[in-house]
This record gives sequence, C-alpha cells and structure tokens, in this order.
Amino acid sequence: MDTDKDGQEDPQFQPPPPTTASDPLPKKQKHLSSEGESPSTLPPDAVINNNGSFDAVMTLPIIAMNPKKSKKKNNNMWATKSKKGKKKKKSKVNNNNNSSNNNNAKREDTVLITPIQRFPDKSDDIPEMKICLSKVYKAEKVELSDDRMSAGSTKGYRMVRATRGVVEGAWYFEIKILKLGQTGHTRLGWSTEKGDLQAPVGFDGNSFGYRDIDGSKIHKAFRERYGEDGYKEGDVIGFYINLPDGDKHAPKALHLVWYKGQRYVHAQDAKEDPPKLVPGSEISFFKNGVCQGVAFKDLCGGRYYPAASMYTLPNEPNCTVKFNFGPDFEFFPEDFNDRPIPKPMIEVPYHGFDNRVENGESTDKKSSKE
Repeated sequence: MDTDKDGQEDPQFQPPPPTTASDPLPKKQKHLSSEGESPSTLPPDAVINNNGSFDAVMTLPIIAMNPKKSKKKNNNMWATKSKKGKKKKKSKVNNNNNSSNNNNAKREDTVLITPIQRFPDKSDDIPEMKICLSKVYKAEKVELSDDRMSAGSTKGYRMVRATRGVVEGAWYFEIKILKLGQTGHTRLGWSTEKGDLQAPVGFDGNSFGYRDIDGSKIHKAFRERYGEDGYKEGDVIGFYINLPDGDKHAPKALHLVWYKGQRYVHAQDAKEDPPKLVPGSEISFFKNGVCQGVAFKDLCGGRYYPAASMYTLPNEPNCTVKFNFGPDFEFFPEDFNDRPIPKPMIEVPYHGFDNRVENGESTDKKSSKE
C-alpha cells in the first residue's frame, strides 16, 4: 500500500494483479529470479510486486541496424583523388568517330615522300643552255670554272657530274687532264643519279670509273686490271657508252616535290621491280683516240651522266680536268669496231625539272594566276 507524504493511504492507488508463471512477460520487461539477487543489486527501474517478485523495466535505446556513415567532405583544397587503376570508359560517340576516321583514312591514297639534299634548279640548266658541269650535283669542295667546263679539287676524292645524262643510244665525250701535280690523281667515267658525290667515281654500284695510276677500271670500289699503264697529265680520255633501247629498261623518272619550302622526292614503292639490265649495253674508254677495250657490259637501265673525281694531298694546288662534250673533239676515234657510231653529248636534249610543285599546286600555275 502506498502512502502520501502525510502517511495517509492514497485512495487512488490500486495494486497490480498478481502474476503467475504461465503469464507472458510484458514487453520491455525481463523476469528476474530472486535467487542470488539482493536488493542492493536490483536495477534502479525495478518494481516490487505484492508476491515479493520484481519486474525490471529496461529502457532500451533505439539503435539503427545499418547505420550509414556520413561521408566527410574533404575541405583540403590541395587534396587530389588518385585515378590509379581506374580505366577510362570510351564513349560510343568517340568510338564511332574513330571508326569513321579510320574508314576515311583507308579511302585516301597514302603518298610517301622522302627529303632529298639536292634539288634541280632552273639556274643550273635551262632549255636554252647546252650541257655543262652542274653547280648543284657536285661536292662542295669541287671548284668550277666560269664556263663550267673545267673542274678542280684538293684533298680527298670528290665528284662532279654534268647537267644532262643519257638513257638510250650511243654517246661520246672527252676529258683532258690539265693538271695532276706531284700528288694529284683522277677517276673519270659515268655516274647515275644515285652516285655518291662525296666519293670517287666507281666507289659504289652507281658509277663506273677509269683510274689514272695503273689504268685499272673500278666499280663498287673494286679495281680490276684494264688497258695500258694508265694516263698522265696532258692525255685526253674518251668515254663511250651504248644503251640500245635503254629507255625500255630504265626505271621511272623521279617524282620531285617542293612542299612547304622543303625538297622531297616521291618514295619508291617497295613492290617495284629491281633494275633491269640493258642487253648489249657497254662502257669503253679511249686514251688519245685508242680504245682500251670494253670495260663494263650489261648495264642496268637508267640515266648516265659524265662524271669526274679529283684528288690531291692537303696544301697542294687543285687537280684540274677539262670536259669536251663536242662536237669538235681532239681525239675522236676513227674506228669503233662495229659498234654504233656515237653522238656527241652536246646534242643531249634538256630534261630538267621545269617547274616545282608546292603544296600540291604547280608554281607555273601560281604565277599565271598572279
């Protein structure tokens, strides 16, 4: 029985009904046995029943089963997120664009161009001029005379070639040895467009030379016994070449391009056929009008230019030679032994590069528009 502060009975107080073992426990209540439990260990919320038992009313906090941790925003403005290991997803739009670009690239024709060091110049040869020595196709150390008919050089062997070459037919020219000096030597002959100008005639497979020391012939840097004891200062050497139907075996002419101020040549297709041999072709050398025999046979098709290379030791005067392209030769052979009679090289027609192609448009067309 509960009492108020004055010790009087509270008329509104009604004791709870007694509970039995079969009655279920109310929610948020736990039945505690009185055994082993002392009033001192009772929880503060325990309520003592009339039968001496007590009910402990437990106040349970509400706890979320799967609490979501709040993401802390990084206020550090210098912090960066690492993208390592993450692959970028390419959008379908980019893939479609790339595929369309690839299709367009396949449709376009691919043109390969290769830079070249030397390029034909109109100041070097024009249709109104006659054949002479080239200012472009020569080594820098080779010096030319004003009429561009004589050439001299010191130190190592260096080459100069003529402005015009031949592809077919029989042709002839002469070179006179003006000065050798104590240490001078020459290698004279023919060179194709690919001949190395910083080397002597006969150094590689693109030139064919006649040597002064022992009169040997030289090709691909291989010397072979040929002719008499060689030639000396004051001798006149004749050069004969025969290319019957050579134009049918010659490779395609180089496609020269002038693009954005740079000199290029159209790269050759790797599938092109190798150089073809010209049946019945030959090169022969003459010394003061006397034939020294056939030096080279079965030449590859192509354009052959008169060429000369000179050599002296350092601090020596130039070794000098003079070209004669005809028609008045000093020792024109009287007998060619059933060979075709050659024409003088002075009659070789102009075959230079008339105009340049710049950015796909001819310079002649540009000048006409202006």
